Amino acid sequence: MARKPKKPNGKLNVRPGGRRPKTVAASEGEGRTSVRRTRTKKAPSHTRNMLRYSLITAGAWVLLAGAVLMSHFISQLPDTSNLLAYAPSQTITIVDVKGRVVSRRGLVQGEFVRAQDLPVYVPNAFVAVEDRRFYSHFGIDPWGVVRALFTDLSEGAYVQGGSTITQQLAKNLFLKPERTLERKIEEAMLALYLESRYSKDEILTLYLNHVYFGAGVYGIEAASERFFSKHATNLSLTEAAILAGVVKAPSRYNPAAFPDTAMDRASVVLAAMQDAGFIGDDARKDADATRPRIARASATPGAGYFVDYVLSQLPDAIRNSNEHLVVETTLDLDLQREAERALVLGLLRDGPKLAAHQGAIVAMTPEGAIRALVGGRSYDASPFNRAVAERQPGSAFKPFVFLAALEHGHTPSDRFTDGPVTIGKWSPGNYEGKYEGNISMARALARSSNSVSVQLTQEAGPRAVVRTARRLGIVSDLLAVPALALGTSEVTPVELTGAYAAFANAGNAVMPYVIVRIRTASGETRYRRSGSGMGRVMADREAAEMTAMLHDTVTTGTGRAAALADRPTAGKTGTSQGFRDAWFVGFTADLVCGVWIGNDNGDPMIKATGGGLPARIFHTFMADAHRGLPARPLRATVLVAQAAPTAPSATATSADVVPGVSDASPKSEEDLLDRVSHALDKLF
Repeated sequence: MARKPKKPNGKLNVRPGGRRPKTVAASEGEGRTSVRRTRTKKAPSHTRNMLRYSLITAGAWVLLAGAVLMSHFISQLPDTSNLLAYAPSQTITIVDVKGRVVSRRGLVQGEFVRAQDLPVYVPNAFVAVEDRRFYSHFGIDPWGVVRALFTDLSEGAYVQGGSTITQQLAKNLFLKPERTLERKIEEAMLALYLESRYSKDEILTLYLNHVYFGAGVYGIEAASERFFSKHATNLSLTEAAILAGVVKAPSRYNPAAFPDTAMDRASVVLAAMQDAGFIGDDARKDADATRPRIARASATPGAGYFVDYVLSQLPDAIRNSNEHLVVETTLDLDLQREAERALVLGLLRDGPKLAAHQGAIVAMTPEGAIRALVGGRSYDASPFNRAVAERQPGSAFKPFVFLAALEHGHTPSDRFTDGPVTIGKWSPGNYEGKYEGNISMARALARSSNSVSVQLTQEAGPRAVVRTARRLGIVSDLLAVPALALGTSEVTPVELTGAYAAFANAGNAVMPYVIVRIRTASGETRYRRSGSGMGRVMADREAAEMTAMLHDTVTTGTGRAAALADRPTAGKTGTSQGFRDAWFVGFTADLVCGVWIGNDNGDPMIKATGGGLPARIFHTFMADAHRGLPARPLRATVLVAQAAPTAPSATATSADVVPGVSDASPKSEEDLLDRVSHALDKLF
């Protein structure tokens, strides 16, 4: 008989000792009873064991591979045992003739300073703005990485790095500045390695001594010297904040170039220091309201031209030394400032209408000591030194032609025909085609007659003119051709001004110089200039005659705009072919000065002549340079009494004198050789 099914009693039947099966309750309102649902059967135990074993084996292999890679990486790590050793770089301090600092160059790495020897707020400024958790992390700051990642994702670009101070040190010491994943991994591994080898104070010391601050300097000491002219141990809170702020973007926050931007960044650093608890509110406000004095790279904006020239003149033994040296120079910062001002103002006022964009000024004593050297209108915009660049001197070369003529027997009163002249197929003409006819030699120089200059060159011989120029100090290549008379061979402002010094000092050639002495910081002399020049290069008579003719050029000739009202001045204008160069070179009893204007690419100017803007720049500078100095006669004028014009011989009357021809015999064996050479030139 079939068994009757049991009626449900609302209770779950549970086997004795069995587990209570899971139930799923019906949703409210559905009115259904619980439904029994059994648990899925477990996998066999041997399957679980196999899975566990496989995972452990794979993990072991991963760890082994990682260990091998780590071992290889560690074997490739650089030696860090000597990082705290100090290897100073050469520092050169350049001072002017009065002992004033002109510039410090070569200050790549300053003295090594320990973080604990600095005022406590100096390292704290860097920690506050660069790595707030420096003392608590292990070389890598996970929270910093997350923060940087979140910021970069929010901005959609790489705007914030997560590198710790230790990572930055690793990058500065060992890695290239590349933003790649591989480099970041290397940076992180090196940071861990450094943290295992050095204490936090040692890492901070290394960081402060190797971080780049811009302007070519590394390390807190070099930066302090460069920007504030003081040791890092003497930095103020504001100065420390400025330097800490520079590190993020050295070119953007350079306090010398962008002081306002640097101060804005310093305010951010000070706020970070207060937020980190390093300083209080009062200290922050006081530091924020203080503007420290920023030291210039050089004493004047354009002194960099002079400094570069000085460094180029250093002896090799000095240049390759690692000593801290002081170079005593001939520069006068007051005159340098006036020269820069005269050139810049002249180009600003007249440059645009003349299409003249650049210029140079060289000023020296009659003995060759360079007192001012300006190689362009702005060193920051263009450090190319035009004071030592070769350009055509034009008529500023003519004094060498006329000196050669005097040495071959002519006198300033000799007469010449200022008119058209032809040599072979070459027919040079005067400026604007104007001629004066029968004129004296002195008048020919004052009016810058091309015709007479060519005649004199032909008579003395181009080689004789070259030798004369060489004697006075011209070292550039000179072509011994008739066109030499018009200054077609290129020279530099420094050498041309130096050659004119022989006229200014009454006949002695000089070698322009800028270095007087080189000494160590302790005072030990490494070099001292000796000698007084190249000696006598013209007789008293010729020196006096040349001075008188160059004086006439300023008083009655093409150089009138250069004349100084309170003292005698002499000089010569020069304009090259096509108006590509314009010069004025002149002198007083105390100073020789050369001015050049033109364009770097050789583009012609708009009728710019030496008697225009260059003469006006000369006048402006020389008037300022001589302020307060007593007026003195030109040095060679004391010899005028000995240089009276030679009277015609007893056998010749004034009517017998042929213009341009002198009956004087050669004054020396060299003159005789010059004439023989000239005769051979005509024959062959």
